Amino acid sequence: MAKPKKLRKIILGVFIGVICSQIFFNVGNFCRPHLVDRSKAMRQDSLERFYPEDSQNGRKNLLFAGVMTAKQYLDTRAKAVYETWGKNVPGRTMIFSSENSTSDDVPLVALQGVDDSYPPQKKSFTMLKYMHDHFIDQYEWFLRADDDVYIRNDKIEELLRAVDSRKPFFIGQTGRGTKEERGHLSLDSDENFCMGGPGIIMSRETLKRIAPYIEECLQNLYTTHEDVEVGRCVRRFAGVACTWNYEMQVIFYHNNSGEAAYSGDLKQKEVHKAITLHPLKKPEYLYKLHVYMQGLKIQNALQESILLHRDIAASMKELGYRISSIETANLTSNVPLYPAKKGHAGYLGDTSILGIPVSIMRYQPSKIENVLEWELISKTLYSHRDLNPRRRIGSSIKEGLNDVTREIMELINSFSKQRGRVIDFKEILYGYWRLDPLHGVDLILDLLLVYKKYRGHKMTVQVRRHAYVQQSFTGVFIREATNSPPKELMNYDDNLLNHFISRLSNNFPPFIGFPQSHNQSKTVINFLLPLSGRYETFVRFLKMYEDVCIRNWEPTRLYVILYKSEEAPDDYDATLTLINLLNSKMHTTFFASYRNQEPVRVVQSSGNESFTRAGALQKAIDILDDRDMMLFIDVDIVFDQKFLSRVRQNTVLGKSVYFPILYSLYSPKLLDIGISTYRKTDYSYFTENQTDSNRGFWRQFGFGIASLYKYDYNGLGGFDLSIKGWGTEDVTFFDHVVQNHTRKIFRCVDPGLIHVFHEVKCNSAELDLEQKNMCLGTKGSTLGSVESLQKLFETYRELFR
Repeated sequence: MAKPKKLRKIILGVFIGVICSQIFFNVGNFCRPHLVDRSKAMRQDSLERFYPEDSQNGRKNLLFAGVMTAKQYLDTRAKAVYETWGKNVPGRTMIFSSENSTSDDVPLVALQGVDDSYPPQKKSFTMLKYMHDHFIDQYEWFLRADDDVYIRNDKIEELLRAVDSRKPFFIGQTGRGTKEERGHLSLDSDENFCMGGPGIIMSRETLKRIAPYIEECLQNLYTTHEDVEVGRCVRRFAGVACTWNYEMQVIFYHNNSGEAAYSGDLKQKEVHKAITLHPLKKPEYLYKLHVYMQGLKIQNALQESILLHRDIAASMKELGYRISSIETANLTSNVPLYPAKKGHAGYLGDTSILGIPVSIMRYQPSKIENVLEWELISKTLYSHRDLNPRRRIGSSIKEGLNDVTREIMELINSFSKQRGRVIDFKEILYGYWRLDPLHGVDLILDLLLVYKKYRGHKMTVQVRRHAYVQQSFTGVFIREATNSPPKELMNYDDNLLNHFISRLSNNFPPFIGFPQSHNQSKTVINFLLPLSGRYETFVRFLKMYEDVCIRNWEPTRLYVILYKSEEAPDDYDATLTLINLLNSKMHTTFFASYRNQEPVRVVQSSGNESFTRAGALQKAIDILDDRDMMLFIDVDIVFDQKFLSRVRQNTVLGKSVYFPILYSLYSPKLLDIGISTYRKTDYSYFTENQTDSNRGFWRQFGFGIASLYKYDYNGLGGFDLSIKGWGTEDVTFFDHVVQNHTRKIFRCVDPGLIHVFHEVKCNSAELDLEQKNMCLGTKGSTLGSVESLQKLFETYRELFR
């Protein structure tokens, strides 16, 4: 009789337990309705502001992207995520942060009871629960992402459309932990997790399976790694592991460069193959990557346009139309093939150019002079167009070859997975290239490749293949960009009236009356001229500055940073006298209220301070404001008025720095010119003569002449003021600009900028080895052209050893 009695007690206990649990559950729900309602209200408000249309009316319902962030990153990383890839996911993006977080810039969910402590395990699991409770029936896939990842929406949609969301999937880059963590993550030898950084994707079925157990997973943590614990929860309650696939390491890509990741060149095969890219620690890198990806989309669209034009041309040829007459063709009566003509909106492009089929013979020259020459590419470039036919391959050709080889390899490997092999690019053994300005570039390349077969009979072997490539031009497109200053300079001067008056007075040229052509909106160019000695040369420079700038009403200022010279001690006082004479002459015709404004200002060095170009320029830079445009100039330079226009056009505040390539004259000793001619004050002699290869050369590796704003100069780190003696300060600064990546370098040949020859003295006692070698190299390169030196050698052969 004892056993039945005991059994009745057990049944009664279970019954009471069930009843009590139901009561407590209802009481719990009754006690917290304000939390549920508040969360629902916040979600509804965010959805209405950022997604005003209903999810069933036009928007894709493929993917819900949940992005974890912290309150401190809402205005930076989270905003950058939403403004780049977040707006255009094939579904919805919501930003998840700690409670009490607010933002007007992103669709935000402030998770109740969650803070920004690290590791964000509670934040991650609570976000997954939120996604399930509010959106599980609206979307097929759910993405858990960090605020430092970039998602390629077109590629992620292509991937997810090919997978059945009704099955449990857990997709991402497989992780097993670092070597130091192996054995400390409570993972068996066959267990893994999806790494959180590059993003984790769950199917609807997977999220459904783990949602009821999220609280249990959160209460039973084995490690401090959030992604490890999410993987453990999925494996335990959904019964699936992260995708065991090498390809996931490529398409869910993690860059190991840390803070510098994606700060440099983005034309990498890893960037092109990836679906998600991580990490982008600085918001500007994310915007930069987004612009690059948009550019790839434009390239693909242009390629599709070319293919369509070729199809149209081939089809119309069957109907008896020549390619030159397609634009006027009719599909039927009064139905033109091209309804919009050239120059009008909706014009589809010139088929006579874009529709030409691929062929090495597509360009047909009408004259022998129009035949396109092929140039040889090997380790160097061989071109008959240059006086020295063998030269280095330029950066533009290098970049073009890298683009071509990358696209060739992507095409070759497009079906490599199905065939069980992969082919890697090793190098270009040699090639030929030519340029047709109307149609594009032709390339013949001999490629060395590595063939790797990993299915069946495995093998690795090197192979050579010829590639015949044509890159077609699609036309010239012009886009007008606005030139707005950086945000930190928007409220630069508190006293706007005084700042405006100062700017206005500095724009007034020192003459009575204003010609009708005077443009007061021109930016003031501040010439910064370091000077030590060189009085005769300065006489020519100052005469040129007066004629080109002052008498042409150009808004400019000239700062002369004046040092005493041991070799010419009298030049210092003579230079001051010359400047004072010019200023006095200008004051005699100046408005009375502007007589304190001097056209040329002197920045004097202290005592017997030794001259360095970087230090001299810095003295003048310290005087200027952040909004001031600076032009670093030398006394040997001759320029014209058009050069000033190019300086203003190519120097953009917060965006670009201008490093013009100047024309440098050879020594007059090897030409039919006397050295006295080069000392003439008549600067027009140098600008009126042709820039031919015997008279001078374009100084490709000179960076001393540059224009930029002081704001950008400071942002780029400025000059290395520790450099003493001749040279290297300009090369070092140029390297800083190249490595910085925040400003574009505009560098081109400038026909209005000429460097007049002067003797270069390479004093061994004052220069270190690098400076001495650079000095001797400059001295040798300015001696004369190859042709002049060859004639000299032939004439005095017996004097040469």
